[in-house]
Amino acid sequence: MRSIIVALTCVLSLFVAGAAHAQQTKAPMPATRVAVTVETVAKGLEHPWGLAFMPDGRMLVTERPGRLRIVSRDGAISPPVAGVPPVAAVGQGGLLDVALDPAFQSNQRIYLTFAEPRRAGVTGTSVARARLVLDGAGARLEDLQIIFRQMPAAGGGLHFGSRLAFARDGKLFVALGERYQRDEAQNMRAHFGKVIRIDTDGKVPADNPFADGKDALPEIWSTGHRNPQAAAIHPVTGKLWVVEHGPRGGDEINVAEKGKNYGWPVIGYGIDYSGAKIHEGTAKPGLEQPIYYWAPSIAPSGMAFYTGDLVPAWKGNLFVGALVGQHLARLVLDGEKVVGEERLLADLGERIRDVRMGPDGALWVLTDHPQGRVLRVVGK
Repeated sequence: MRSIIVALTCVLSLFVAGAAHAQQTKAPMPATRVAVTVETVAKGLEHPWGLAFMPDGRMLVTERPGRLRIVSRDGAISPPVAGVPPVAAVGQGGLLDVALDPAFQSNQRIYLTFAEPRRAGVTGTSVARARLVLDGAGARLEDLQIIFRQMPAAGGGLHFGSRLAFARDGKLFVALGERYQRDEAQNMRAHFGKVIRIDTDGKVPADNPFADGKDALPEIWSTGHRNPQAAAIHPVTGKLWVVEHGPRGGDEINVAEKGKNYGWPVIGYGIDYSGAKIHEGTAKPGLEQPIYYWAPSIAPSGMAFYTGDLVPAWKGNLFVGALVGQHLARLVLDGEKVVGEERLLADLGERIRDVRMGPDGALWVLTDHPQGRVLRVVGK
């Protein structure tokens, strides 16, 4: 069983670690702490949600109300890219994540997740792929196809999940929220609270854990998630890591492995917003433990492993955005253990929605605001 660490919100820089899931101990300080500089590259984006770098260094940025923009390194923001599918911009829904195809340079394909309007008052997380065309007629999407639809659809505007991550083998992981329907995260005949794994055309890979469809929907990779809004492939192991929102407490980092169950809502480390108990307990046979969790919640969104050379002290660290916490969490790793945490950018007082590793070796961050910003973060 993995060790569990409770991170308590205290001071700007907080370091915690644990030897067992019921024990809290103080972690050693990271070997080197680095002061950061923050550059505002672009501003005026309406609730930006997802960011992806194109080969030429420009960025694709989604705005939750339903716009896709191209942002240049000098901060120029393009008009909305034409051809984006209609979205349901309600509550937490709208146009959400964006990712480039691993073969983007040859096929120009991109992928979008969004809250798709299905019928009156009912929505579902969907994944579209399209070809991004950049020519004299303006940026636009062509040949758009919906390659996945979360089923069933649901009412309300909560817990769409929606992060995308391409594995080394080219398969696409999609992290899906449970649409605030707790028990459905354990229903293997629904996509609620699941990570799914599909081919780039939406087909089910033959080596998926439930590919035969007998015991579960064949797209399902892992189950028992609440609302994962961060996903990334570990640069060394190639495993999928996800970070998901807990209720009042219990935001989790999980290594989402094939066919495993991560427990929501049966086990967890939080309570209901009303203060009522949710879980049977914090552990149960057959259900996986997180490798790290926060209590109280920081409301995590977006994550990136630092693999650059620009800031050597950050090499191998994991960075996670915090919405309610309004900071960027730097997590020092020892394999699949978190051994230290430093909280950056708290002085900005802004919700951090996404964080990406840039081709220039810097961290690039989106702030979730009606006048949201693209920030470039480096060590001094």
